[in-house]
Amino acid sequence: MTTDKELNPMDVLKPINLSTSELDETQPLTAVEIGKLWATYVGNSMSSQILPYFLQHSEDEYSRTLLENGLALSKDFMQRIEVFFNSVNFPIPVGFSKDDVNLGAPRLYEDSFYVHYLKYAAKAGLSIYDVAIPLVMREDVREFFVYANQCTTIFLGQINNVLFGKKLIAKPPIIPTPDGPDFINNQSYLNGWFGDVRPLHALEIVHLYDNIENNATSKALLLGFYQTVKDEKIKALFKRGLDMTDKTVKQCAEKLHLENLPTPSFIDHLVTTSTYPPFSDKIMLFHKVDMFSMKIRSYGNSLAVNGRRDISALYARNIINVGLFVDDGANILIDHGWMESPPKAYERR
Repeated sequence: MTTDKELNPMDVLKPINLSTSELDETQPLTAVEIGKLWATYVGNSMSSQILPYFLQHSEDEYSRTLLENGLALSKDFMQRIEVFFNSVNFPIPVGFSKDDVNLGAPRLYEDSFYVHYLKYAAKAGLSIYDVAIPLVMREDVREFFVYANQCTTIFLGQINNVLFGKKLIAKPPIIPTPDGPDFINNQSYLNGWFGDVRPLHALEIVHLYDNIENNATSKALLLGFYQTVKDEKIKALFKRGLDMTDKTVKQCAEKLHLENLPTPSFIDHLVTTSTYPPFSDKIMLFHKVDMFSMKIRSYGNSLAVNGRRDISALYARNIINVGLFVDDGANILIDHGWMESPPKAYERR
């Protein structure tokens, strides 16, 4: 779709010229601002070590350009956050370093996997920025998160163009256009297992599709981690995660298949048979604990717009199972001294 005029929100919104000390950039950073900046920094610190390894084994020009763009964004965001932290003498998080990656390790994933992975990671980043924007009061910090949101949105557009342009993913389901507005007039609308079960509505389809896409990528990434991790306890946790993601993909896909709707497919075939570890156990475990935590938010969002009892139960079970996985993973991180603590409130006891 093209327009004669560039889209500009200020064509619709009236400006508000407000001068107040609450917007002053000299004000201390609040818990919201520190927490979200900290989480953004650590997440991008992880990406800044993982993406260079992917680049070492990227031959396709499109996936390579996307990896370069993703790495450039991670480094840019980290540099900007360091300026905020230095301005208030806040310690820079340790995050991850070159010690957590072996650039000389053999290829673990095929080029096509990188495109799926970048979408998976970018969506997680976007969820952090989206939550931060309405809560941040300091204007310069809010502008940063708006900037991060815009950059990531454009980046996701590039990723989707490659995914669909190179036929790396199934097109989302198409449903018929209704003849007019429709109102619900019977409690059977909520049925899921018994009685008159209605077809899926658009929002249910969106989230089933999204959760399949996320879990298919999560499983392939985890398969590579499972093949190369050294610690047996972490390996056992990864096996549990593989079984969990496999089951979730099949459960969500079944809901769509019953409506004769297409679904994203597994991408396990994009993982090589290498067992030589390119990543430290620390960064692999943190990555999966972090991304499984994001699944809880994804399932919660799915649950919020769902209207069928069978699908509600599916998401509720998954939230419990993922929560237990995250808890067990966090315990292993703590046991190894690998879990860096987010900033905390004063200890007043």
